Amino acid sequence: MMHVKSPAVAGLFYPGDAGVLRETLRDFMREARANNDERPYALIAPHAGYQYSGPIAASAYATLRPWAQEIHRVVVLAPSHRVPFSGLATSSADLFRTPLGDIAVDRTAVDDLENLAGVHRLDAAFAEEHALEVQLPFLQTVLGEFTLVPLIVGDADAGQVSTVLEALWRPDTLIVVSSDLSHYHDYRSCQQLDRSTSALIEQMQAEQIGPYDACGAYPIRGLLKTAQRHGWRVRTLDLRNSGDTAGDKSRVVGYGAYEFY
Repeated sequence: MMHVKSPAVAGLFYPGDAGVLRETLRDFMREARANNDERPYALIAPHAGYQYSGPIAASAYATLRPWAQEIHRVVVLAPSHRVPFSGLATSSADLFRTPLGDIAVDRTAVDDLENLAGVHRLDAAFAEEHALEVQLPFLQTVLGEFTLVPLIVGDADAGQVSTVLEALWRPDTLIVVSSDLSHYHDYRSCQQLDRSTSALIEQMQAEQIGPYDACGAYPIRGLLKTAQRHGWRVRTLDLRNSGDTAGDKSRVVGYGAYEFY
């Protein structure tokens, strides 16, 4: 019997109705602009409720439109918000379900990863985690069919994460790191903090980015290490916060979209 990972935050972080979700994503993607003439190998995209971070996430996913036929597998790395653990967690699921349908897991790749140090199966890390799930409808909208390598990153150093990415890297694969930026500052402070973090990402200063700068700091560090090894460049596509998208500027969360090419 196939093991299906059912959605945990459909109807909460994003619309649970397939028709409404498609229309919401269509609107986000219609507004997103991407002027890229080189294929992205990796993205960083935010993971809040769509009314807050959806437009910024769309700025990242819009870069994939010209290259969708070349991408057959997606590795999504998300931070753990609910379950503390060390290393990286894999899932036993064969399919990840969203209101838009099921995504097949690359089980061979996932099983092979479990032979690496610091990688272990931990379904509890996925059970209620939103940071990975909210990326999937965007990917389904832009790419259509693809296989998935889902990973939740706990307390892991850049070397551990980069080793996993190197084991998975191949030309038909896209890497997505799920991360928001600063949390619960006033609007101006958030802007200043997030500009500083964006500069560190652009300069690939991995070790200077901490969990208070970006909740996905650990997977970001590993991605930056991998990007340096492969000679990828990085571009900031969008940098806003919940004060820009949802209106309340007294206590905001920062969001950035980045492409590696």
